[in-house]
Amino acid sequence: MPVRRFPAPTINGDFPFSMKPSTTSKKAYAKAGVDVDLGNQVKSGIQKTVASTHGPRVLSGIGGFGGLFRADFKGMRDPVLVSSIDGVGTKLKLAFETGSHQSVAQDLVNHCVNDIAVTGAQPLFFLDYLGSGTLEPAVFQELLKGFAKACKAADCALIGGETAQMPGFYRTGEYDVAGCIVGVVDRREIWDGSKIKPGNVLLGLPSNGLHTNGYSLARQVLQKKMKLSLDQPAPGMKTTLGKELMKVHRSYLDLLSGPQRQSILGAAHITGGGLIDNVPRVLPETCDAVIEVGRWKRPPIFELIQEGGDVPPEEMYQVFNMGIGMVLVVSEADAAPVAKAIKAKQIGRIEKGQGVVVLDGLRG
Repeated sequence: MPVRRFPAPTINGDFPFSMKPSTTSKKAYAKAGVDVDLGNQVKSGIQKTVASTHGPRVLSGIGGFGGLFRADFKGMRDPVLVSSIDGVGTKLKLAFETGSHQSVAQDLVNHCVNDIAVTGAQPLFFLDYLGSGTLEPAVFQELLKGFAKACKAADCALIGGETAQMPGFYRTGEYDVAGCIVGVVDRREIWDGSKIKPGNVLLGLPSNGLHTNGYSLARQVLQKKMKLSLDQPAPGMKTTLGKELMKVHRSYLDLLSGPQRQSILGAAHITGGGLIDNVPRVLPETCDAVIEVGRWKRPPIFELIQEGGDVPPEEMYQVFNMGIGMVLVVSEADAAPVAKAIKAKQIGRIEKGQGVVVLDGLRG
């Protein structure tokens, strides 16, 4: 009896996207919860979306075991690859509740882009991991759109990933996503913080909300303790609580790529750990970052969480970005022109110390 041969999956085992369910009869594996035929079906038709993020340096087509990227770094004397991997955390719980799947895919890419951008790197390519109990084609189609949209904005190729069907591992309707990014920077242009010294100035780039961190505490306070509805306007905000919490994590890549990049001595992406734990990651051991907390207006969502959860002020600055999504360190002479060019706020200064953050003006 001849064995039926199926076409190869369309991309590195990734992206289960299609609107049509499997029409084949149930096989043993499908009955166990993993429908391979459905997986192959829904992987078809995505070439255009994925290819839209590719440039001439992407050498692999759709369907290989690995993505191929040509290491062509013209103009760099000593190119250094920079990589990072991350997830979206419990913000995914709100994505399940609100149906905002495309936005969390953008969150993931932008978070990874920012994590390598603080070294001075430009993104090259991105790979994702999607895990779920059961494939839901419409949901994953939205995720693909989000990945592609954010990758195109960052001039970053989406070259592959992995999709895992794991029945019984995830709750119905839930999934997990993670992403890996690789970028490049000329070694002579790496921002490693080694040139930071007392007298330098801290510039803050504004966030548009929580970005992708602190959601476990935010959900505990806003939904469980305060019993607020995601569909209703939250106190002090013009939009619904759901839309406020699902705002896409900002990418700061464009602000770090202009002529002002020559003035940057160090940069910190304010993610998990807030301002207190992230800024020291770029400080010399002999310098402190003194952050003047009254220098910028905090978005109302942070006030709501702090008051509603009776959260101590210092803990707020160790959990959330508090309205500052990225901190740059520049010389005093460069502070004003750089701040004007990228619309940043001067939020503090570098002093002699022990490599920690000091919150100046914090009130209990």
